[in-house]
Amino acid sequence: MKDQPVAEELIAFSNGIRLSIRQWIGLAVFGVVFVVAAPSVWERIETFSVEPDYRIPHDLSNDYWLYARYARVAGEQGDAVVIGDSVVWGEYVTPEATLSHYLNQHLAGKRFANLGLGGAHQLALTGLVTHYASAVKDTTVVLQCNPLWMSSARRDLRDDSAEEFNHPRLIPRFSPRVPRYREEISGRLSVLVEQRFPFNQWTNHLQQVYYDRSPIPAWTIAHPYDNPVQPLTRGLPALDRQRRTEELPWYKTGNAKVDFAWFEQRDQSLQLQAFKEVAEVLKRRGNRVFVLVGPLNEHMLADESLKRYQKVKTWIKDWLEEQQIAYVIPPPLASEQYGDMSHPLAAGYEALARQLAREPFLQKAP
Repeated sequence: MKDQPVAEELIAFSNGIRLSIRQWIGLAVFGVVFVVAAPSVWERIETFSVEPDYRIPHDLSNDYWLYARYARVAGEQGDAVVIGDSVVWGEYVTPEATLSHYLNQHLAGKRFANLGLGGAHQLALTGLVTHYASAVKDTTVVLQCNPLWMSSARRDLRDDSAEEFNHPRLIPRFSPRVPRYREEISGRLSVLVEQRFPFNQWTNHLQQVYYDRSPIPAWTIAHPYDNPVQPLTRGLPALDRQRRTEELPWYKTGNAKVDFAWFEQRDQSLQLQAFKEVAEVLKRRGNRVFVLVGPLNEHMLADESLKRYQKVKTWIKDWLEEQQIAYVIPPPLASEQYGDMSHPLAAGYEALARQLAREPFLQKAP
């Protein structure tokens, strides 16, 4: 059988769309405008209510765009900020029992915002403060230095194991070299782009808040019958007022004394060097920096480890005095006021805030 002739109208039909030069230019202009304007437009659409004692939701600890937005609001509404890891955030307590809450209570007339972030070790704080807390300037900053991150080569990220660690997208990409960080060059470069372009930070925000912390294309594949716009109508989660961990003293939860190796040379710790960089960045921005060292649970340290820790505290103290940075290294809280190696319970936060409130530096905070 001979092939049937194909109808002329079928030959002329195509699914492709041909754009003129003018249309291509218009499309390019639209793309540029969208990339530049979308993050700021979204801020007007997405309601962000900062209540008293607000803290970044724990499930959104990797949403650095939201952190940057909160840092701007905190700088506009408050007199001071407290920056640090989950000790500042309040791992064992509700928002109404955090360090910032009790500082506000004991330093009447001043407002301290909680800019703590779970898992934010000192190396992570370098990226967080440098790229996402640029709005924190010309204000009073209580900067927490948690020596726990320096207590071993593993926590210090000096070991070369393949073990995962917190906030790898915040640590320095190339220098100083972090042995634990093994990202390929392409991955490192993509993070550099994200840190410098609000659009990339914004799309990560959408993934973290609305699309189950997964890339949007992957979400659409996992939800083929769902409207991909529908999740955007949920809005930001309300302030979580629940404790993440039961509030019990460390010795009632199976914890025992530990023997940390710490580090043997003054400049050996990557985390300590990172802390110094964070303090210097904050000072260059015109901030009045006050450093809180600890409060580490020394009751949990074995005798030899405690002796080594005293040397670490001396090294930190010496550097702060060399730089003329105000600081406090508080004595250990009562044993029953710790939930673990570094996190106070509510009574511990109140006792610590009461001590900080007596510091002339913070009393004179504008």
